Parts: sequence; structure tokens; C-alpha cells
Amino acid sequence: QAARALARARATRSPLLRHSARPSLAGLVPPGEAQAHARALLAPVTAHPALTETLRTWLSLHGSWDRTAVALSVHRNTVRQRVARCATLLETDLDDPDVRMELWFALRHV
Repeated sequence: QAARALARARATRSPLLRHSARPSLAGLVPPGEAQAHARALLAPVTAHPALTETLRTWLSLHGSWDRTAVALSVHRNTVRQRVARCATLLETDLDDPDVRMELWFALRHV
């Protein structure tokens, strides 16, 4: 892993990054690339701030309709409708944990 990182740093003439005490997946993706991916992935919902904030809150609360409703001061059915709208606009299955992880990663970079 270190050899690949050094080879890439030399090839791209970019500074070599050190792993922190607690490495993360987010640290493996350059910030510019992460932001570009996030913008592309979330483009269908970013035009609707309420949807973006609902999705972010819902994911942060592990898909809890009630806790999300309380956090956003809306009715739980509003949360359900917004999350369903997000799934439709993003053309994805929000029951899939891989999808949720990718969306959470993207929301951290917008």
C-alpha cells in the first residue's frame, strides 16, 4: 500500500499523504475528486435543500423516521415522502446499505 502511494505521488507530482492513527475511506479519495463525485451523484436532489437536509438527517439517524421528524420539526409522513422522493430522483434503493454509505460519503463533500 505504501509503495503504491509513493508511486502515485511521484507519478502525479503530488505530496505524499500520511495515514492518520485512524485511517478512513474518505482519506483515500482526493478532496477534489470526492467533491466532483458528490456533486454528480447528488445533482438530482441538491436543487431541493429540504430534500438534501432530510436525506442527510435521515442517514445520520440510521433511517429512523420518527427521530428524523423530530430533528427537522416536521411530521414523520413528510420525512417518508421526502426520502421516497430522494430515492426516485436518485434512481436508487435506499434500503441498500452500500447505497446509504455512498450517499453519506457524498453528503460529507457537498
